[in-house]
Amino acid sequence: MKVTVFSAKPFEQAYLREAAGAAHLLHFVADSLSVETAALAHGAEAVALFSTDDASAPVLDILRAQGVQFLTIRATGHDQVDLAHAQRLGMRVANVPEYSPYAIAEHALTLMLALNRRIRQADQQLRAYDFRLDGLIGFDMHGKTVGIVGLGHIGGIVAGILHGFGCRLLGYDPLPNPALTERYGLSYTTLEDLCAQADIITLHAPMTPHAPYLVDAPLLARMKPGVMLINTSRGAELDTAAALAALDTGHLGYLGLDVYEHENGLFFKNHPQPPADPLFARLLTYPNVLVTGHQAFLTRDALLNIAAVTRQNLDGWASGQPVANELKLVP
Repeated sequence: MKVTVFSAKPFEQAYLREAAGAAHLLHFVADSLSVETAALAHGAEAVALFSTDDASAPVLDILRAQGVQFLTIRATGHDQVDLAHAQRLGMRVANVPEYSPYAIAEHALTLMLALNRRIRQADQQLRAYDFRLDGLIGFDMHGKTVGIVGLGHIGGIVAGILHGFGCRLLGYDPLPNPALTERYGLSYTTLEDLCAQADIITLHAPMTPHAPYLVDAPLLARMKPGVMLINTSRGAELDTAAALAALDTGHLGYLGLDVYEHENGLFFKNHPQPPADPLFARLLTYPNVLVTGHQAFLTRDALLNIAAVTRQNLDGWASGQPVANELKLVP
């Protein structure tokens, strides 16, 4: 099968090529999929999308006109694809439901620990041969209350790791999992109560419609003074402007982000000149803020799994067999 791979990053191409083998002919395109680039899929039967690609209705129309029948997403989230329109066009869509929840969970803990123990500041001081410890005081994770928002696979793994640290665990999820309570002593509660009690809050909720943020100024105000907030979920879950205001007052004590609400067009690229984004520029000025560029998923294990499942999706379509990861709208 001929496949056009949009948003093809150098770090993933070898994994995808090895997984595809001789069964599929991959054409790598560095540009994101958009109305302007969709014609580059001419002659391809399938396209492989990334989370930053645009597969809205106008783009799907162009792809279908080029002969594209299949879309495989190299990620779990699929909000960038107009599934209803794809279905109307007879296009089939699949994703990678789970590539490595451990990668995301462990990165969330990395942000927590680095912020707590002020690793970035310590490293900068040491490289300047300043070995003073002033301003580097952290806290014991043991005994702290951590609120986990979203207790799916990733949130559940986070709970297990934090249980090992001796943390008291609170959880918020519309569908509670009693096994997490039994295994880790996690107590389910409301989002508001979780915010009022937690010393650390980590977001692992899927992107669902909310108005307009999951964490906005009123919810930030409900949090304990000095709280640590971690977001490795979706950038649009957090009102960045409200978070900056809370950092200014000291109400928000620490902020760790692997995602950013305006990351599209910013992350995954080298910018010789900083883009005009005053919110992001402000984030980088705070010593108690740590931002990584959507790299939580970036482990060898995850890349191998993404490539393998992408190959499975393509194999199923090529052979006419059912594809387990196919996304369908429920009537």
